[in-house]
This record gives sequence, C-alpha cells and structure tokens, in this order.
Amino acid sequence: MGPVSASTSIDAPREAVMELLTDLSVRPSFTDHFLDEYRLERLEPAGLGAAARFRIPDRGIWMESVIAEIETPHRVVERGHGGRLDRIPIATVWELVEGPSADSCELTVTFVMEPQTLADRAADTGAGLRGAERWFRRQWNRSLGRLRELAESGAAPARIEVAGADRNPG
Repeated sequence: MGPVSASTSIDAPREAVMELLTDLSVRPSFTDHFLDEYRLERLEPAGLGAAARFRIPDRGIWMESVIAEIETPHRVVERGHGGRLDRIPIATVWELVEGPSADSCELTVTFVMEPQTLADRAADTGAGLRGAERWFRRQWNRSLGRLRELAESGAAPARIEVAGADRNPG
C-alpha cells in the first residue's frame, strides 16, 4: 500500500502539538475510532523509543509502532511492523510546519505499509486490505480533526498507562 497522507491546520503552537504527538499515551484520544486494544509497550510513553501495539479491527490486523526519530518541533518518525506474523513494515511520519501566525501550524501525517512477500502483496489487493488506501486516508483525516480539537481546546488529554505500572513513581 502506497503512502497515504492527510493534512490539517491547527490553531495551537507547534510545540504543543509536537508534545501531543510524541506522547503515545495520548494517541487513543484521537485515534480510538479506528485503533482498538491499544497497549503501551514501555513504561515511558513519550519520546524516542516509546512504543505501542494496537489492532485495526476493520482490517483484521495488529500493528506495532515505535518512535524512531524526533526532530523537535518539525518531525516525528514512527517505524514498526504489522500484519500476519508482523511481516509488513510500516512507517508513520508526522510533519509540522509553522502556520501564518506564531500560534498556528500545519500538520501532515503520512502512513505507509510495505508488504514484502508475495502473500502479503496479494492480501494488499485481496479481501484483507481491499480499498485500504481510501480507508486509511479517511481514518487519518478524522484523526487529524480530533487532534486539532484536542490541541485547540488546551484541555488535558486522557492518557492510558501500562498495566501494572507503579502508581506512585519515585
């Protein structure tokens, strides 16, 4: 599946949006309409190396994503695997460009799944991922709208935690 991109304008400082993007414990706040069974894989949910695993029920696949690169406040790159036996490499790139005013920015997300084997490429055109690009584009557009509302409201986002984590660190 080729790159799928979605963009939006957000009336919030770029640094505040970057903070939301690099904290995976906040991600279900704007992606839970198409990601299910979202689980953090590390105690530290933010920053380089933070990881999460989730299921895309409409597509019947599991995916894992790890924050691989952060260029504050411009870009976040996530890499991972998904599909049957985690054979399909995936990448998600979040790019932030300063908007016309200091308190606004343009956000673009690009999502790529790269099936490597013949069986995975066949599934890409078969029943498992039929119409995947259009479907993912709609979901990412909706997610960006929800992220825009979250960032512009300034409210504290709902966060998830790792099961069994120490409730009183320190």
